[in-house]
Amino acid sequence: MDLREDGELLRDDLIRLRRELHQEPEIGLHLPATQARVLDALDGLPLEVSTGKRLSSVTAVLRGDRPGPVVLLRGDMDALPVTELTGLPFASRVDGVMHACGHDLHTAGLVGTARLLAARRGELAGDVVFMFQPGEEGYDGAGLMLDEGVLDAAGRPVDVAYALHVLATDFPRGVFACRPGPIMSAAAGLFVRVVGAGGHGSAPHDARDPIPAACEMVTALHAMVGRRFSPFDPVVLTVGAFHAGQLRTIIPDEAVFEATVRTFSAEAARTMARETVALCEGIAAAHGLRAEVRFQEEYPATVNHAAGHEHVAATVRDVFGAERFQPMAVPDTGSEDFSRVLQRVPGAYLFLGAAAADDHVGLPNNHAPRAAFDDEVLVDGAVLLAELALRQPAPAGA
Repeated sequence: MDLREDGELLRDDLIRLRRELHQEPEIGLHLPATQARVLDALDGLPLEVSTGKRLSSVTAVLRGDRPGPVVLLRGDMDALPVTELTGLPFASRVDGVMHACGHDLHTAGLVGTARLLAARRGELAGDVVFMFQPGEEGYDGAGLMLDEGVLDAAGRPVDVAYALHVLATDFPRGVFACRPGPIMSAAAGLFVRVVGAGGHGSAPHDARDPIPAACEMVTALHAMVGRRFSPFDPVVLTVGAFHAGQLRTIIPDEAVFEATVRTFSAEAARTMARETVALCEGIAAAHGLRAEVRFQEEYPATVNHAAGHEHVAATVRDVFGAERFQPMAVPDTGSEDFSRVLQRVPGAYLFLGAAAADDHVGLPNNHAPRAAFDDEVLVDGAVLLAELALRQPAPAGA
């Protein structure tokens, strides 16, 4: 049997595991119940398994019977602080927590990949590192796993790495999508506190009102994005929080706002870090105020290596047919901590359409309380990751 036929034999088990994970979601770096389910699902396979010290990660190494490269495959495990509104029979049982981004599919799918490859050790040239990662949703779990040595888990450095992410709406169900170069943006946070002097609303001349200055900063930041940056190296800035005052008749002492900043090149990120601070401080000074500004880098851009992308594209086309691969014309403006892995080793990050309806357009997207994913794509995702490992050419010079 080929891998797709083998995968079909796992379908019911993988769907059952995914739905169990979906009912008991966990947030952050410490996912004890999820970790226990993964360990149980891997039990009995010929794997070298270790767990994290500062996070509830699982790292499993499969040794191939022939020499070859070390391939890392990542599946993230954490959920989101979202109240589920899907009405599914296996909806979350945890108040205010939901697998709204499909990581339950990633976890179950990577278990399937481990089972498929374990059954084919005789065909596997090299080793595979299975990276079950907590804390992708804003906790930098990938960075912590790198610190704890996931890239050396096989006893020699990882040569290439791949990760797959399901999407609820952007692509038709079952379609794989990828692109060379940047595929997801870098993320940073801009935090601004404008300090003035409060007073009565009837006498603004006796106060130093921080609100107009803060509003001017927001407008100027948006204008800067459109005027200082090339449309071919885009920048996205969104102010998502703005707080000032309590009563309409009182001028407050301060106004604060926060923005998310997304960039696709190191140069654009450096420019934003420098210029956003200078702009806000300058506007504050012009109003006779003071601005405390912090630009905090979070994740770098997720950048696919050309060879990794080509390996993904060729494998999808060969295994599933050309119609199942869609080249991405533009990157996604979301961010991802797998970017840290791709900074260290070549490889690729790709998407898989998992829409819960035949027409994916207009469905609730990832992170929405009604986001739904068709777990029928589990087998194809597991098969593709297994094929990427089995077909991975040895690195140049090996």
